[in-house]
Amino acid sequence: MTITESPDARPDPERERLAERIRAMIIAGVDGDRTPFEELAPQIFEWQYERNAPYREFCLAKGITPRAVSDWRRLPAFPTDSFKTTIVTSFPPEQAVMAQITSGTTANKRGQIFRDDVGRDLILSANRVMTGAYLFPDFVQGQRCRILILAPSPEMAPSMGMAVGMDETRRHFGTADSSFLLDYSGLDIKGLIAALDESETSGIPVAMIGSTSAFVYFFNACKARGLRFRLPTGSRIGDGGGYRGRFGELTQDDYFRLAGEVLGLPASHCVNVLGMAESATNYFDDTLRAAILGAPSARRRLTPPWARVAAVGLDDLQPLPPGEVGLLRHYDLANLPTVLAVQTDNLGYVDNDGSFQIVGRAKVVDGKITPLPSERAVGPMGDKRIFRFLEAYVNFSIRFKMGLARVRQPDAAMTSALAPLPMTPPVCPCDELSEEMLANPIPRDTAASTPARDISAS
Repeated sequence: MTITESPDARPDPERERLAERIRAMIIAGVDGDRTPFEELAPQIFEWQYERNAPYREFCLAKGITPRAVSDWRRLPAFPTDSFKTTIVTSFPPEQAVMAQITSGTTANKRGQIFRDDVGRDLILSANRVMTGAYLFPDFVQGQRCRILILAPSPEMAPSMGMAVGMDETRRHFGTADSSFLLDYSGLDIKGLIAALDESETSGIPVAMIGSTSAFVYFFNACKARGLRFRLPTGSRIGDGGGYRGRFGELTQDDYFRLAGEVLGLPASHCVNVLGMAESATNYFDDTLRAAILGAPSARRRLTPPWARVAAVGLDDLQPLPPGEVGLLRHYDLANLPTVLAVQTDNLGYVDNDGSFQIVGRAKVVDGKITPLPSERAVGPMGDKRIFRFLEAYVNFSIRFKMGLARVRQPDAAMTSALAPLPMTPPVCPCDELSEEMLANPIPRDTAASTPARDISAS
């Protein structure tokens, strides 16, 4: 959500000094100098401690003050669950210009993460740099391509970080014909197929971005109907989420195999991104960047100079050695308006080079966290009820519309015969989605008056 007006605020010279140093690190890019982090992290902690009452109370409960800690690894990490019950800002809340809904629920409350104008600039700048470095590493400055987005737009979901982030990607890396393909009539399957056909025929690469589950559903629907594409070299996928170590019904390897079969894309050009509202910076697989640079890759998530990730013990929350599975903790200088350190419920490990991997979401047994991840799937759009409805709507739309759309006949190389798409979709959550749409939604009567696309014509 974007708030249109921000009241005048008294200048905070320390905030401006810290923000400028963070901006300089972001502008320098992912290969910039990492050493300023060591000095800046304790300074930001002290600044936030003085101005952020919930965070200060949390630190005092642990007996930690700025004088007691100078190593960023020992900074108190605020739990993600606490964002869902408390407004956590290091600035007066009335100065907020951006709000995002957290990815989960606590006691049916909708947590929100607020940022002021400085925070909005930092989060957008950081993720523009990360997107350029990992999703478009082969682009020269100013280069663009057509981006097809299998996700809701900010107009549909203004408080969902994924929607806002994908719109920023469209604005900064997309050509004029880039578009969101989801609206109140569902996913524009006919338009998506036409765009992929056009790319295949013209030889002009495209980028597809969206939630992981949307790609899973689309791949399976195409395979069921014998529909395949051979996208030009340089095309790519950026999928958001995964299932914290899982890809819905698929393993990660199955997902890559389907991307190759349906779109003709190598696994290196399938880039997964991890984002969370509680932390400013998104983290990308390094496979495409490594392929462009001719470097080896184990599909790592590398941290940029302005951020760090650590794994901590399940019982004592103390830092763990490389390779040992624990709870992941994020330290992000771009979190200036909230809290520098965030404790997640994701299980994972950190390698010697500082990169990290997620193995799943923590599971609690008899009141204790276990090293085995929960088997409950968490969708890439998040664990909140409204996001689950929205994700179900996307997936329902793909299955339903692929069942109606007339698609091109397969060529001789396609040995799979066309088969009817199994029609066992979930109940369409359209009405509940409209009722529960996020802050500043398109009015319900506008949605109702939106004509459904005629997708039965070829």
